[in-house]
Formats: sequence, structure tokens, C-alpha cells
Amino acid sequence: MARRPFEKPVPAELFARVKVLSWIELVIFSGLIVFWLLPGFETETMLFGWAHGLGFVVLCVVIWIACIRKEAPYTLLAATLTPVGPVGSVIGIELIERKGWGVAVRPGSQKAAEKPRQNGTKTLDHA
Repeated sequence: MARRPFEKPVPAELFARVKVLSWIELVIFSGLIVFWLLPGFETETMLFGWAHGLGFVVLCVVIWIACIRKEAPYTLLAATLTPVGPVGSVIGIELIERKGWGVAVRPGSQKAAEKPRQNGTKTLDHA
């Protein structure tokens, strides 16, 4: 099945891994901020800094691969590359999952069965 160049991505297995990596990176980033703000934790700040730096690069590469494989929109990569880093990726993932921003509906899912009515509301097709 050939993909057309402008079709919307469909989240799949790699997108689920991106979500887990984003949350892990957010926890590491939060730890870095805490240790950086508290006095006397130079070693911990350095360790969390290295972990955040390497983890952030890995997160960006995995999101980029997911974008290339049409499992995530490029706007997720853009949100990740903002100054807030992993906070942007977590917010982007939540918007994708809750609002469906920038992605197509996976065939066979419950949202794919929704049909718009005449008055603009949606109903589920149970057939």
C-alpha cells in the first residue's frame, strides 16, 4: 500500500513508545530543575543534566523517526523542540490523543465508526 505524501499520520506502536519516552524525559527534566534550584546538589545536577541532554536527543530522534514513518505529525517534533522541551512533547501528545490534532483516525477504531448527522452532532454506527 503506497502512501500519498500529504496524508495525515496514523498513530501506531512507535507513537506509544514516543509517549512513554516523553513522560520519562519530563520526569528527568523535572528532577534536573529541582536539583538545580536547590543548593548543594552539584553532582545530582550534573547527573540529571547529562541524563536530560542524552534523553532529549534520543526523544527527538525517535519522534523524527515516527514522523518519517507517518505515525506522528511534524508538529509534535516542533512542540518538542520548543524551549520547554519535554513539556512541549507531552502537551503535544495529549492534544493529539484527546483532540486528534494533526492525525488521521485509525481504521477500525471507535472514532472511525462515528458518523456526522444532519445537525452537526455525531452518532456511533453500530452496524
